[in-house]
Amino acid sequence: MRVEILGSAAGGGFPQWNCNCRNCQSLRAGTFQGKARTQTQVALTNDNQHWFLLNASPDLRLQIEATPSLHPCSGLRDSPISGVVLTSADIDQVAGLLSLRELQPFHIYCTPSLRRILRQDNSVFAMLNRISNQVVWTDIHPSQSLALPTIDGTESGICCSGICLGSHYPAYVSPKRSAELKPEEALLGLVLKSSTGGRLAYMPAVPAIDEPLLECLETVDVLLFDGTFWSDDELIRVQGSGATARDMGHVPVSGPDGSLRKLAGLHRPRKVFVHVNNTNPMLDESCPEYREVCAAGWEVAEDGWSFDL
Repeated sequence: MRVEILGSAAGGGFPQWNCNCRNCQSLRAGTFQGKARTQTQVALTNDNQHWFLLNASPDLRLQIEATPSLHPCSGLRDSPISGVVLTSADIDQVAGLLSLRELQPFHIYCTPSLRRILRQDNSVFAMLNRISNQVVWTDIHPSQSLALPTIDGTESGICCSGICLGSHYPAYVSPKRSAELKPEEALLGLVLKSSTGGRLAYMPAVPAIDEPLLECLETVDVLLFDGTFWSDDELIRVQGSGATARDMGHVPVSGPDGSLRKLAGLHRPRKVFVHVNNTNPMLDESCPEYREVCAAGWEVAEDGWSFDL
């Protein structure tokens, strides 16, 4: 299974369009010891012909154009993208679906609650179903394994399992609607398994780390994990106000209950942080936070990285 990291930043990318924090300011000035990043987006394939996207970032069109393996292969209209697997209804995970609206058939895999939010409550996503079989929606149920077929119905050699990570729906979902939806369908982590045996865990938003999650992560070969914020009060310190990382549904990297310490006992997987916010100091390769991450056996993902599992 081949895994491509098309984007590795949190919402807004890096630099963020309206941000003048130290990281964004120095990157624009050309003095930053690190790289620009688009919003987190991952693609994978088992045969180098049929590809699946994990979520659909707002930067998806540009990310596709920057990735030759995702370009049209033959005919006037064509795409190697067979499907999109959604982990949540967060805008940063679904907005890119609208870039795929040009009557090209593909599958969308998501929980029934996410499907309800997108198909029933947001009329703009009707653009994905203007004609019969333009997009086929398939339900994912937590703790169940689902084979991902190619667009022509053949086996792709990839299976997907969803793990419930949180119960909160995005702020744009009304309280009344949220109360009608199943909490266990709000936020998933994904484990993708290839027919050749490779296993990938994809978890760009993790509110907490418990023992069952640790046991699951020890079974994978590569872990792409939530690296949004370095500290719990990061935005408050940078902006002077705002919510904590945990309030926003992200376990911070540092601290006694942060991911560096909580996941220190993982030995099998290659550990990579994705979904890194523009304010996170570990983006700066000259900073002690970046060195601490590397010393702990972690990597900070960059756009364009790839793995073969």
